[in-house]
Amino acid sequence: MSKNFSELTFEEIKIGLTKEFDLTITQSLVDDFAKISGDFSPIHMNNEYANSTKFRRKIVHGMLLASLLSRMVGMYLPGKYALYSSQTLEFRNPCFIGDQITVLSTVTDKSESTKIIKIESKISNKQKDILLYGEGKIIVRDD
Repeated sequence: MSKNFSELTFEEIKIGLTKEFDLTITQSLVDDFAKISGDFSPIHMNNEYANSTKFRRKIVHGMLLASLLSRMVGMYLPGKYALYSSQTLEFRNPCFIGDQITVLSTVTDKSESTKIIKIESKISNKQKDILLYGEGKIIVRDD
């Protein structure tokens, strides 16, 4: 995994700036997230149970998807100088193992007085279904 990160300063960040990355959701990611979070709910981990639900298969933890916003902020937008202040989340559609997803974030506002940027984030699948939507406030440090 790359340790390269963006080093955007507050002054370099413009409203409308967009960053994105792609990822395929694997069983290994789901297993690792379950271990880290302690969430072994059968909807995520048990094929037999998940097959009996309306989804007809295991769904990926919503918070696994949400954790990818941390990658976006810490590595790409703005990167090195980021410090999360807040994040809203809306889970709109399920994600499944094997889904190819795109994490896309756009700067929608910035405050000169607080050095906080607002970013709108969407995680969508190959079919363009929005899986997660959220708005974050990020402090852009100058140290």
